[in-house]
Amino acid sequence: MPRQLFFVLSFVLLLSGCHSSKPAPSQDATQSSGPVKTYPIRGKVVSTTGTSILLDHEAVPGFMEAMTMSYKLKDPSIISELHPGDRITATLLVTKDPDGFNTILLDKIVVIAQSKPDYKPAVQYHVPEPGDVVPDFKLTNQGAHPIHIAQFKGRVLLITFIYTRCPLADFCPRMSRNFADVDKALAVDPALYAKTHLLSISFDPAYDTPKVLRSYGQAYIGQSAKDAFAHWDFAVPRQDDLATLTQYFNVGITAGDSQTITHSLSTILIGKDGKVAAWYPDNDWKPAEMIALVKKAAIA
Repeated sequence: MPRQLFFVLSFVLLLSGCHSSKPAPSQDATQSSGPVKTYPIRGKVVSTTGTSILLDHEAVPGFMEAMTMSYKLKDPSIISELHPGDRITATLLVTKDPDGFNTILLDKIVVIAQSKPDYKPAVQYHVPEPGDVVPDFKLTNQGAHPIHIAQFKGRVLLITFIYTRCPLADFCPRMSRNFADVDKALAVDPALYAKTHLLSISFDPAYDTPKVLRSYGQAYIGQSAKDAFAHWDFAVPRQDDLATLTQYFNVGITAGDSQTITHSLSTILIGKDGKVAAWYPDNDWKPAEMIALVKKAAIA
């Protein structure tokens, strides 16, 4: 049985053509003298050739724009396990050598969608599509109260995934800022407000206790009143339910350095009928566009 790509795989990548025409050094990042920086990356394998893959990836916040680049594999035998069209998430480990060139390792690869199912991976990810019935996942919210997805049926439910210690401004903090904008805009119309609900789900149950989630949520809601969370819950699943929940919503998560978590993004709009209305796997959506979709779903 081939090695499972969901578990930790380390790819050595040779970053060519981005910083200089001079050939980049070939040593591992662990052997470079500079500090290691980590960045989450998400993309699609375009092709595989010999010991390299061509990856069409999204922008890496704080490091590089979206582009298609060829990356050399550390272990050439892994080439048979990647196929054109496979979608992956991973962690970039970046250092600078004494000459100023970036040396990059692609680590902790998660195949979130296979184009060629020639083997069954250890983890099966569901890609949300309009019309999908959302399971009745059970959670605990910021007030230590049990809640579940089905209780919001009859209202339009907007869900996103975060963890409170996320250090990347364009990931969890951006999603929470966007949700805060949506929440304030919906509050202007009391009738619409009553027909909608927001839910931020943490995938870090070990740290994100109800007390932590309450403090985090108040920072974005901006209220300390008893009903501050009446329209927006911050919740977390049990550890035993975490994998099933994140896999259904196509959220790839792996443990990172210094208690960080490498993860992909997922924002889901669920209609009053409990079915997926729209899904966003990135951070490109704008609050104004989401508000329009929520209003449309609320009057449907």
